[in-house]
Amino acid sequence: MASPDPIQQCLKETFGYDSFRPLQREIIEDGLRGLDVFALLPTGGGKSLCFQLPALIRSGLTIVVSPLIALMKDQVDALHASGVPATFLNSTLAASDARERFRGLHRGQFKLLYVAPERLMLPHFLETLQKWNVSQIAIDEAHCVSEWGHDFRPEYRQLAQLRDLFPGVPVLALTATATERVREDIVEHLRLIEPRTYVASFNRPNLTYRVVPKAKPFDQTLELIRSKGNESGIVYCSSRKTAESVATRLEEAGIRAKPYHAGLTPEERAKNQDLFLRDKTRVICATIAFGMGINKPNVRYVLHYDLPKNVEGYYQETGRAGRDGLPSECVLLFSAGDVAKQTAFIDEKPDPAEQRLARNQLQQMVHFAECAACRRAELLRYFGEDFGEDNCAGCDNCLFPRETFDGTLATQKFLSCVYRVRQRSGFGFGLNHITEVLTGAETDNIRKWGHAELSVYGIGREMKRPAWQSIGRELVRLGYLKQSAERFATVDLTQEGLQVLKERRSVTLTKPVEAVEKKTRSRQGEIACDEVLFDRLRLVRRRLADELNVPAYIVFSDVPLREMARLYPQSQDDFARIPGVGQQKLRDFAEPFLDEIRAHLKRNTPLSFSETRG
Repeated sequence: MASPDPIQQCLKETFGYDSFRPLQREIIEDGLRGLDVFALLPTGGGKSLCFQLPALIRSGLTIVVSPLIALMKDQVDALHASGVPATFLNSTLAASDARERFRGLHRGQFKLLYVAPERLMLPHFLETLQKWNVSQIAIDEAHCVSEWGHDFRPEYRQLAQLRDLFPGVPVLALTATATERVREDIVEHLRLIEPRTYVASFNRPNLTYRVVPKAKPFDQTLELIRSKGNESGIVYCSSRKTAESVATRLEEAGIRAKPYHAGLTPEERAKNQDLFLRDKTRVICATIAFGMGINKPNVRYVLHYDLPKNVEGYYQETGRAGRDGLPSECVLLFSAGDVAKQTAFIDEKPDPAEQRLARNQLQQMVHFAECAACRRAELLRYFGEDFGEDNCAGCDNCLFPRETFDGTLATQKFLSCVYRVRQRSGFGFGLNHITEVLTGAETDNIRKWGHAELSVYGIGREMKRPAWQSIGRELVRLGYLKQSAERFATVDLTQEGLQVLKERRSVTLTKPVEAVEKKTRSRQGEIACDEVLFDRLRLVRRRLADELNVPAYIVFSDVPLREMARLYPQSQDDFARIPGVGQQKLRDFAEPFLDEIRAHLKRNTPLSFSETRG
């Protein structure tokens, strides 16, 4: 008889799953073999299991480096609920609690220790660490080590010293967002030794993406939130003032909402986050700059009230929706005014190199917001991945293809204007100036450079400036114009653009994005179930979580609850087959849920559902 597979056995008994997500098993096996590993798994892709499971199989202590102090307690609570001996050390602990945990670490009673890089790299802490039989170091949010990433943290650079102090200990570097350049930085700066590299797909098939013209942003936000019933969501704002204002107005409109930004005291931030994690606040209004590292699986929508500064930040923020794999929505409110605001902020940066990088990132973000192509394909392309399908059926551009029009004449006018302005002055100008020349504006710059005397002056008066600006940006996307990343972001014809101009080629352009009615459809990750029972099981979960003083998802995420409301388990054996039910949770939680299911079936006839998830 074949001996049991310890990895598979641990997955089922402790974490309650029968199978791994893509790449998890390979990463776990390499770590257990003592190899360094770099793993890029999308948000919700199961990064934590890659170090939690091997920590239970091997002897010794696994160190988990995390920059998110506010999350450590929740991550450790989730492990405790599954019967895993884990702890954390950070500045939120009282001195007596910290001393007790140190005693436990000295006795070897924990398998995982979560710690922030600042605490970890203190000389006396490193000295103590060497007495604790460290068997693996897992560095979460590893993109923080790179200046080219969207969330650079200087303290992450110090982690390279761990290689000298623990030369034989395997290092696992994990991130959800990293371009090729950032990946190379991570491997170099963390001094990984011939690491095995795993890059999962960036695709989040359960997320839908929409870009909506920003008109009355608060009214648009309120409409979206009201359409979501009691579901949880995040609204990202570009400033603390906006985050506060939106949260206040939502509260006045009867929506339980709280702000979350760096201007609040740590106590206020912790309190607001806790209310959100426990489903006692429906909406968090957070600043893009401060961000929110939250481990809440049932966020059903993320709305960007303002334009993000870069695609990586946008991807990470939208990635906080639907971490449990259930259908969730990402909506971006977009206006040219937001682009101008972001550009003004960039112009205030003192370092020219920093300005160029920020402008380049902003141009890519605007390209994503205005493109007519599949948004999922555009996102994946940014990270170097080919989607490989014509229609994702999960973004506004695929569900509602935008109207096109014959843009040959408009293209000729725009390209001619760019050409003549450069010919007259000997250098290029920005999109704004070109649109002013086209529409016959009377500005100081037009007078200064004599551009009112050009044959192209005023040939575009039939359209307003915003329409011409939109056309100009599309011509950049089509490759007929190139835009510099310098302060004034000048535009010039490319070789292809020159050919289009000379040969008078026909050009099809896309009408700007417009608000559309949403289609109803079966969505990726959907679990059809008895919705009445699901709501009752949520109440049971809330009661148990309150008794334990933990967020609701620590008990169970929405996925196991929906499976219970689909399969109607009525015995311990049936309950053990629900995904996410390990042995500890079976012992601790089965009976209250089984009682609710049995009571429901006494009053109602069970419904029949498909066996597969959409």
